[in-house]
Amino acid sequence: MRRNGSKMLRKRVAREAALLLYTSQEKEYKQAKQRAAQILKTRVLPSNLEVTEELDRIAEEREGASRKSLLLRMRKEAQEIMDALKDYSPRLVGSVWRGTARQNSDIDIQTFSQDPIQVLNQLQKQSFKVKDSEWHSVTKKGRKQSSFHIHILLPSGDEAEVVVRSLNHLGQPERCEIYGDAKKGLKLHELTEVLKEYPLQKFVPT
Repeated sequence: MRRNGSKMLRKRVAREAALLLYTSQEKEYKQAKQRAAQILKTRVLPSNLEVTEELDRIAEEREGASRKSLLLRMRKEAQEIMDALKDYSPRLVGSVWRGTARQNSDIDIQTFSQDPIQVLNQLQKQSFKVKDSEWHSVTKKGRKQSSFHIHILLPSGDEAEVVVRSLNHLGQPERCEIYGDAKKGLKLHELTEVLKEYPLQKFVPT
C-alpha cells in the first residue's frame, strides 16, 4: 500500500508540475517540480520524464486534433529555416523533432559555425524576422561552453530559436536530459523525408 501511495503522490506532483509548465507559470522543469511539491506539501519529486508524460497528456486533453495541425505547420516552418541555413549543418531538435509540440512550444534548431554572425546575417538575408540574439554560457563537467542564440518570430506567430555552436561540436553525441536517449534530431534531408512519408511521426523512446 505504501508503494502504491508513493507512486500516486509522484504522479500528482508530476501532473501539477506539468500544469505549471503548460500554463507558462514555470519555464524550467526543476523549478516546476519544486513548486509543485510545495503546493502539494511533499518532498517527493518525480523525474523529468514523468513530468513530460503528464505534459503530453494535458496537451492531448486540451488541444485535441489542433495539436496535429500545429506539429505539421511547425515542422514545415523548421524545414524552411533549415533550408535557408543548409550551409551550417542544421539539425531540428526539441519538441518539434520529438513530435510532442504543443501550444507555446517553439522550434529548436542547432547549427554549427565558427562565425555566428554569418548565420544571423543569412537569416536576415532570407527575410526572417529576428527578435533578438545573445550569447549563452553553461558549465558542463567543469568545462565552460558558449553558444549563440537567435530568436525568430514567424508569420504564423510561432517562434524559433536557432542555436549556433562551434564546429568542434558537430557530430558529437548528446544525451537528452528528459528521455535519457541520444539527442539525434533530424537533419534537413531527414526532416524532408519525414514530412513526405510520416509527417506526424514521434521520436520518443517506447
